[in-house]
Amino acid sequence: MPGDDVGENRALTDLIEGRLKPGVYQWRAPAAPGAGVAGADWPARAEEKGWRTFYLNGRRARDKDAFLQLVAEVFHFPEWYGGNWDAFEDCLRDLSWAPTGRGYLVLYEAWAELAEADQRAFRTALDVFSGAVTAWQDTATPMTVLLSSIGVEVAGVPKLG
Repeated sequence: MPGDDVGENRALTDLIEGRLKPGVYQWRAPAAPGAGVAGADWPARAEEKGWRTFYLNGRRARDKDAFLQLVAEVFHFPEWYGGNWDAFEDCLRDLSWAPTGRGYLVLYEAWAELAEADQRAFRTALDVFSGAVTAWQDTATPMTVLLSSIGVEVAGVPKLG
């Protein structure tokens, strides 16, 4: 609905301009006409304000190993990344190889693929993201993770907007 897109866009603007507390949120990203979320303008808008953006396409990650491989590729984790939950957590709390002026914005689209196929892995991924958000929250470069999906919600995760 057009009204929903306006609210979602306003919430993203508030986030990238520092008027909304960084966190893990559910977000129904307004898509560009004829494109999926990846084609929307959210990365450009965030990057203009100094944010470093990462796009996780969850359609490629239906189990723990596929998810851990996907994040390694998207975040360009260093060679020492061990491909396990502890290494994922360590890398998200470091990110020295991915400098940013304002903060880190992660969009995890189609997360329901992992949630449906491997609930335990999905919950662990959310826990790691939440821990990283907490670790970065009082720094000059906070992290926010947006879980984007249409028609599916995650219990206990607030909505952006």
